This record gives sequence, structure tokens and C-alpha cells, in this order.
Amino acid sequence: MELPNKEAYESLIRRKILFFILFISAAFLAFLLDIAVGSSGLSLYEVFSTIVFPASSDPTSSVIVWNFRLPKALMAVFIGASLAIAGAEVQTILDNPLASPYTLGISAAAGFGAAATMVLGLTLTSFAGNVLVSINAFIFSFVCFFVIYFIAKVKSASKELIILTGVALLFLFQALVSLLQYIATDDQLQNIVFWLFGSLENSSWSTVTICLLILLIFIPLLAIDFWKLTALRLGDEKAKSLGIDVEKLRLKVLICVSVLTASAVCFAGTIGFVGLVPPHIARMLVGEDQRYFVPLSALLGSLFLSLASIGGKICCHKGVFPIGIATSLIGVPFFLSLIIMKRSGSF
Repeated sequence: MELPNKEAYESLIRRKILFFILFISAAFLAFLLDIAVGSSGLSLYEVFSTIVFPASSDPTSSVIVWNFRLPKALMAVFIGASLAIAGAEVQTILDNPLASPYTLGISAAAGFGAAATMVLGLTLTSFAGNVLVSINAFIFSFVCFFVIYFIAKVKSASKELIILTGVALLFLFQALVSLLQYIATDDQLQNIVFWLFGSLENSSWSTVTICLLILLIFIPLLAIDFWKLTALRLGDEKAKSLGIDVEKLRLKVLICVSVLTASAVCFAGTIGFVGLVPPHIARMLVGEDQRYFVPLSALLGSLFLSLASIGGKICCHKGVFPIGIATSLIGVPFFLSLIIMKRSGSF
């Protein structure tokens, strides 16, 4: 009996590795395409050679790639990974397949922080311009998080309470944003709406570095508890019987999710479905084992946002197409198809 079980396990591992190889290749190709697509008409070979051999590349191509397109493409990769990881872990700790970072109200809080800066000049820092908007979005995201954390801490961090608190804060901050839109001038309203739709236009090497550092810090923090999070999917009681402090684990993951979401939203605005669709696909392909589920979710999140960026450029040659609209146009029909397939028993 051991040999068939061993062969089945090894076959399952090979299948998971094959998925990783396939999607790494797809994500890398989408990354290069995201840089190549545009009015300059760069080929994939020119993009690749400019990145790998910048000294010997054409000066014009080098400026286009390194100064303008590469930071935006990298931000799509890092933000996609951050939101997908956040979505995967929110679904895990709340045991809700429809949960996402936006369920907790963090994105709406960031939107209010940015809108308040644009309309009222409300700020807790001395920075100016787009930096101020990003910093305030980050600060208000953490205001939302600390409210959820405090209530969850007092009430033993039950998943039902976290969901209800997040939904309540979501509607609160959405109402506040609507109020600011109502009193805003035409120019302010245009800026608010554009920011709420999401954009990678403000990407720079500094924002790329910050997002990368946050990923490098918080992915290992989550990886330490991968076995605990996998066990949590068996239910709270079984996880506790294995010696897991469920409440402490939920609060720790909530902190990591909040930082990952806030860092993504404060630099790119609100981008929907990245924290929802990629984790669903990853779960279908590799199951609930966090060792495979979380990395594949991150990989699919990067691929998803890169494809959305490419689609936005193709749809809007002369202007800036908000990437949040592109993710919704791609994500809504895809997610509906997942729901229909699941209800029909296709997976």
C-alpha cells in the first residue's frame, strides 16, 4: 500500500511544480509585454536586451524602458503579488472564499485618506503633492486596521466579528468618500475618481523599492506559520487541538494583510479583484497547502495585474486607462464563470 501512496504523492508534487513553471513563464512573458506595449513600438527582444545589457542598448530605448516603463511594470508585479497574498490569507483566517482585503474596509479607508487630502487638505504629515496623498492613504488604512485589531483583541478575534467590523468600516469610509465627492470642486472630483479607479502612473524606483521591501519582510513572517494556517482550514477546534493559538494567529495575519494591502493601495489606488480571483485559481490548482497556495497566489496576482496593465494600454493608446477598471472588466466575468463552474460541480 505504501508504494502507490508514495507514487500518488510524488505525482501530485510534480503536478504542482509544473503549474509553477507554467505560470512563472507566463508571468515573465506578461512582464516583458507590459514594458513593450506602447506608442514607441519596442519589441520583446529590444526590451529584454535593454534590461539585461543597458550599456550597449539604444539610448532612447534605455530611457523609455528604465525611466518610464520598467518601474510601472515592476509595480504591477509587486502590487499584484501583495494583493493576492493578502486576499489568500484573508480567505484563510476568515474561512470565507468571497473575502478579500476590501472586505476589511482597508481599501475604503485608504480612499478616504487620499480624498480627504485632495479636498480638505487634511494631513498628519508635512509632505506635499502625490507623496502626501500616498502617505495619508497609508495612515488611514492603519486607522481602519487598528479599529479592527482593537475590537478583535477585546472579543477574542473571532472570524465573524472581524468580518462584521470590516464590513461596517467599509460602508463608513465609502460614505465619507461619497460626502467628499459631493463637496469637491470639478478638478478635485476628477482627481478623486481617477485615484479610486487605480493607476500605476505615479510609479517610481522609490515606490518600487518600498513595495519590494514590504514583500521581502512580510512573506517570511507569513511563511513561518504556513503549517498553522493550513491546519486552520480544518476548523478552529481542530487547530486548537494541535496546539495552535487561533486568536493570536488571526491577529498576526491581520497585521500582515493590512500592511500588504495598505502599501499597495497607497501607491496605486484601489484595485479590485486582484485579492479575489488569483487565490481562487491557486486553490483550484494546488489546494489548501499554504506552502504552494500562497506562492502560487502571488504569482497569479502578478500575472493578473500585468495582463490588466497590458489590456489598459491596448484599449487606450493616447491616454491613461485606470488599471482598476481593467481588473474589473477582466475579473468580473472570470469570477462569475468560476462561480458557475463551482455550482455545476466542474471543480
